[in-house]
Amino acid sequence: MDFMSNAFIKTAANYSVVVLCLVVFLAVFELVTRYKNWVEIKKGNLSVAMATGGKIFGIANIFRYSIAQNDSILMMITWSAYGFILLLIGYFIFEFLTPKFQIDKEIENDNRAVGFISMIISIGLSFVIGEGIE
Repeated sequence: MDFMSNAFIKTAANYSVVVLCLVVFLAVFELVTRYKNWVEIKKGNLSVAMATGGKIFGIANIFRYSIAQNDSILMMITWSAYGFILLLIGYFIFEFLTPKFQIDKEIENDNRAVGFISMIISIGLSFVIGEGIE
């Protein structure tokens, strides 16, 4: 019997890999934003919480699609990393398409409308990205 054919083992392995990758991917997002996510969230900045929550949901959703489409952990990680890169590109496109104001600055200043749109963009793109995963 193959070790990974056990549903409990496979679920635990997928869970462990996703949590580890989520931490790494959020650290990358932290590097590309002008604010410190967890410092702002601790201060009660709802805009940062919404934007970060959207990123967490988006990354987890991409992993959901990747787990459903791939039998090996390596391919799941590969497709999820690719999906994360596309999500990151979407973040930069959002910043580029709003030249009248700076997205990061507005979110840091707790502009909830911008935080909400940022969350919805991350969630929405994750469904589009996920559907393309093979």
